[in-house]
Amino acid sequence: MIASKAAKTSQFIIETVAPYFNKHGYIGTSLSDITKATGLTKGAIYGNFQNKEDLAIKAFNYTVKTRLWPVIEAIEQAASGLDKLRAVTNFYRHYYDHVSDYGGCPVLNVGVDSMNQHSALNQRVLSVIGKMTQGIVEIIQQAQDEGSVRQNIDPQAYAEMIYAQIQGSIFLSILSKSNQNMQMMMDHIDDMIDKELKT
Repeated sequence: MIASKAAKTSQFIIETVAPYFNKHGYIGTSLSDITKATGLTKGAIYGNFQNKEDLAIKAFNYTVKTRLWPVIEAIEQAASGLDKLRAVTNFYRHYYDHVSDYGGCPVLNVGVDSMNQHSALNQRVLSVIGKMTQGIVEIIQQAQDEGSVRQNIDPQAYAEMIYAQIQGSIFLSILSKSNQNMQMMMDHIDDMIDKELKT
């Protein structure tokens, strides 16, 4: 199916301004920034989106897809639950390199930026966090079904713990401009899996 001219224009705008929103936030990205980056007029922008909020949410969705989709692909390529858990830590071990040129992690950036000033965008971030955490829950449950992870551990609690440690190490890696914190934390999570989860 061939995309319409309007659809192509909308996609161009999203792809062009997504890094601006990720780096500078919702408030920090002005309409002037958007028109300058795209070379389009204010009318052309709002002819494709309801308002700045609509564009910001769609830009966040695009950033999440492009920055986080590789971890989904890595998980899908792994067969066992334990291999899928390793796929998660292997992906995030090099996550700083994956997002540094793009302004950092969209979940962390947009989550903090939108927390007190942009409820719709913040709700979208919380939804992504929920889906990422639930994905880890399901991996742990698969490993339990396979008999490689203990039946007496709480998948929800460990999924939340793993995701919180990932996000914390992302924050430190972005601030220090180094993958070192990511690598150390992924080693720690792998060690926790071996000592606390594996049968």
